[in-house]
Amino acid sequence: MNRVPNSLIDDLAEDLAPVEPIRLTHGIALVALSAVATVILVELLDGLWRGIVSGQASGVFFIANGMLGMVGAAAALAVLRMASPRVGNTHDGARWSSAMLALLPLTALLMLGAAGLFSALSHDAYGLDCFLAGAAFGLVTATALVLWLRRGAPVSLNAAGTYTGIAAGAIGSFAYGLACPIDTIDHLGIWHIAPVALMALAGRFAIPPLVRW
Repeated sequence: MNRVPNSLIDDLAEDLAPVEPIRLTHGIALVALSAVATVILVELLDGLWRGIVSGQASGVFFIANGMLGMVGAAAALAVLRMASPRVGNTHDGARWSSAMLALLPLTALLMLGAAGLFSALSHDAYGLDCFLAGAAFGLVTATALVLWLRRGAPVSLNAAGTYTGIAAGAIGSFAYGLACPIDTIDHLGIWHIAPVALMALAGRFAIPPLVRW
C-alpha cells in the first residue's frame, strides 16, 4: 500500500485555517435585527400607521399581519437550520405555517366570490403599491439569510432558496403592513400575501447560484 508522504500532509495542512462554527442563536439574532431594520426603514420612508395603537385597526388587520410574522419567523428558522444540516433537521413548522397563510386569499375568495373579489381588487388603488413594497422591503431579510447560508453548508439549495424567499416576502410584507391603513380581507388576503409567493418563486431560482460556491 502506498503511503502519503508526511511532507505532503504538512503542505496541505499549512493552508488550513480555523473556522468559527456557526451558531443558531447568532442567526436568529441576525434575522431579528434585519426585521427590526426593515420596520425602521418602513417608518422612515412611509411612516407606520398610527391607527394600530389608537384602536382603528380591525381584527383582520392583526390576524393577517400576525400570520405573516409567524410565517416569516418559521421560514427564517428553517433556513438558519439548513445552513447546518443534521439528522432529524425537519422543517414542518415552515411548511405548515406557509400552508396556513393560504387561508387568507381563500377566505377572501369565499367571502366575496370570484366576481366580487375581482371587482374589489380592480378598484384597489393601493394594492399594487403594497405588493411591490412588501417584496422590496423583503430584500433586507433575503440578504441576511443569503449571507448566513454562504457561511454554512446547505444540502438542498432549491429548498433553501424557496424558504428564504418565503421568509423575506413574509417579513417584508409584515413590515410594510404596519404602514398600510387598509384592513379589508380582500386587500390583505391578496396584495399582502402576493409578495410571499413572488419572493418564494424568485428565491427558488435566484438564491442557489448566490449560495453555491
